[in-house]
Amino acid sequence: MHDDKLVIRRVLQGDREAFAVIVERYQQPLLNYLGRMLGEREQSLEFAQDVFMKAYSSLNSYREEYKFSTWLFRIASNHMIDFWRKKKIPAVSLDRSFSEDGATPQAPDPGPSVIRAYELAELRKKIESALRRIPESLRELFILRHVNEFSYEDIAAIKSLPVGTVKNRVFQAKEAVRNLLEGET
Repeated sequence: MHDDKLVIRRVLQGDREAFAVIVERYQQPLLNYLGRMLGEREQSLEFAQDVFMKAYSSLNSYREEYKFSTWLFRIASNHMIDFWRKKKIPAVSLDRSFSEDGATPQAPDPGPSVIRAYELAELRKKIESALRRIPESLRELFILRHVNEFSYEDIAAIKSLPVGTVKNRVFQAKEAVRNLLEGET
């Protein structure tokens, strides 16, 4: 039951319990993604539940020629976009200076020594602070690529963008984070 497509076929054949395998497999990556995008644990948990419910109710529209993870994260991305539209989060121009927005949850870092753990924690704080200061559209692509480790092709499928555009924007996000980090030293 390791193959997502086999699990999905079982769900579509009436085995509702099989969907728990999907939830278990994708819950943590989805929570990581949503947590970093939304900055609130409770809201991320709610969003993840909504995404899994939408995925379950739309499972018959899933097409097997695509990776399930790509399809699921596209649902998550669209859900977040709908949320931002309703909340009317202002768009940020890349030509303007970046501003602070919501907090991002910190994940513990199991390091080899207390000093190294402290150094890594400080670096993580600086990076997450810098990520909060770049536009959501760039932050999302950065997180999908460097936190969730999606390929450029998968991100392009999730966001309905050309691969070249995804590569360019991930690069822009890395450069923006790098510039912000260099400005702090």
